[in-house]
Amino acid sequence: MNKEFVRVVCDVHCEWDGTPPRYRVYVNDELFTERKFTWKQEFLEESMQIDAPPGDYTVRFELLDTKLAVLIPNNLRVEYGPGEIIGKDMVRINHEAS
Repeated sequence: MNKEFVRVVCDVHCEWDGTPPRYRVYVNDELFTERKFTWKQEFLEESMQIDAPPGDYTVRFELLDTKLAVLIPNNLRVEYGPGEIIGKDMVRINHEAS
């Protein structure tokens, strides 16, 4: 099965007090990263490098410390490769020749 490489980026904002919260990023059901958000008044540019067969992949952010924070992922975009964003949270990987 042919695979294609795409790099997907998302801006991640977090509002929190007290202990810095942790969050996870999944592509479909695969854990891509877990981070502690330690920055105030800043946002992170989360990058996911996906090498997978053409198809649709759901990107999901999960805040682990839900009582402490609000996680706001936005501006999901394909930075490199044959892909596009469908809706708010889906990456469509196309064939390179498409």
